[in-house]
Amino acid sequence: MPNMQDLVERIERLVLRHEELKRTNVLLEQQLASVSHERDNLKSRLSAARSRIDALLERLPASGPIEGVQE
Repeated sequence: MPNMQDLVERIERLVLRHEELKRTNVLLEQQLASVSHERDNLKSRLSAARSRIDALLERLPASGPIEGVQE
């Protein structure tokens, strides 16, 4: 059976580990927020690029198959 000093030391180590995990969690939450913001920004840019491409495609003249090109 562990003595009182052993239990105190173990509890102190657990408290230190808990604090370390809390700091790590805060850092991970910040990183997640940053990556989520970046993802949202990229999705917005992709949507804008798609809209521009669609607008350009609409401006292309409608024509039949190009001579000399086989489908």
